[in-house]
Amino acid sequence: MRTLARRSPAAGPAALLAVLLGLLLLLAPAASAAGGPDAAATALQQTQVYVDPAMQDRFSQSQADALAAKIRSADKPVFVAVVPATDEFAAGTVFQDLRTEVGIVGTYAVWRGDQFQARSDRAALAPAVAERIAGAAFRSHPGDINGTVTDFVDQALPQVRGHGVASDSGGVSVAAVVVPLALLALAGGGVFLLLRRARRRKEEQRQAELAQLRRVVDEDITAYGEELDRLDFSPGAPGADDAQRTDYAHALDSYEQAKRTMDAAKGPEDVRPVTEALEDGRFALATLSARREKQPLPERRPPCFFDPRHGPSVQDTDWAPGGGAARTVPVCAADAARLAAGQDPDIRTVPTEYGPQPYWNAGPAYGPWAGGYFGGYGGGLLPGLLVGTMLGSMMGGGQAWAAPGDGGDYSGNDYQGGDSSGGDFNSGDFGGFDGGGGGDFGGGGDFGGGF
Repeated sequence: MRTLARRSPAAGPAALLAVLLGLLLLLAPAASAAGGPDAAATALQQTQVYVDPAMQDRFSQSQADALAAKIRSADKPVFVAVVPATDEFAAGTVFQDLRTEVGIVGTYAVWRGDQFQARSDRAALAPAVAERIAGAAFRSHPGDINGTVTDFVDQALPQVRGHGVASDSGGVSVAAVVVPLALLALAGGGVFLLLRRARRRKEEQRQAELAQLRRVVDEDITAYGEELDRLDFSPGAPGADDAQRTDYAHALDSYEQAKRTMDAAKGPEDVRPVTEALEDGRFALATLSARREKQPLPERRPPCFFDPRHGPSVQDTDWAPGGGAARTVPVCAADAARLAAGQDPDIRTVPTEYGPQPYWNAGPAYGPWAGGYFGGYGGGLLPGLLVGTMLGSMMGGGQAWAAPGDGGDYSGNDYQGGDSSGGDFNSGDFGGFDGGGGGDFGGGGDFGGGF
């Protein structure tokens, strides 16, 4: 007697969807297509790389295919176009035209004639970072299109946020091509499968970010608990008054609140009240210390910018990160002394896939963490402190940090890297389309005409 294998309810829609995807990949144009902006946008929507026929003698089909495979493997919203310096691809509008027609939040690099530039939606990569990477790649490979664009992609991929167009997270190729066919063929079954996978993927990412944060926050809680253990204070000791006992009780309550809140955290956004409690508790300890030493009570100030575990800051100091612009940051007494002596401050680093990094370069998961420490001191404080950093680049529109799910956004709209936005994007966030001549790398690819 023959036994029939059982199939899961989703096996039929999934199998048919896989067949449709395979057919689409066979029928889709290669990274190169017919010439013109419309052809360029179509190719970028499907393969993320376009080389105009007029440029194929300088950037071959095999090179374009290899670059497209690299971007597709990384699953990041990076788009590369190699086009001639013609009126069709006008220097002053080529980026905005391609971004509008492609309609995907991402980082766009264009080799035009003999010049190279990059622009980016703030949700995918800080525009200034994209421009700097492009300038460095162009100068490192003079006249070499393949070397330049490959160098740019290699540097940009680890830093760009979001998913590529082939991802099941909502890219245009899925929304504009696969979904209509799947609707007709599967009567909604395939769409449900895709949405379920996308939700699962986003939840997995959310939990991975929480796990990343949990290690760092546990270190913060442990460090605070050790401060309490070292505190030589007894509420019943002679000389202890009611004000000191209140401060002490407040510090203990903050410790317990931080532990309870972290234990109950379900996502990265739940970390913010944890660091708020720790910041509040450290101020209570600073106040208790002043009372015991008969000193003036401390002013309520933000914690030390370099490491909030250092406690409340005592002054503001000008400081610039490596390669970044100077800004005024709140610092503790120890870091103020280090800076005055010409030494590096004691910066809080956190683990990342690229090794230990300062928390402001560790990705969006640290937004709620930083928001809890600094968010209570005015909406403009934290973005101002982090301007030019990876975390600061995610605070679009100059607003205070709001974690994903809190109603905030990274780019002045509701889109994240790799999302479909059509023509609805803030051109001011897309590499600074202000006609002011930005993006001149001193011979590193200035298109002129509004860049």
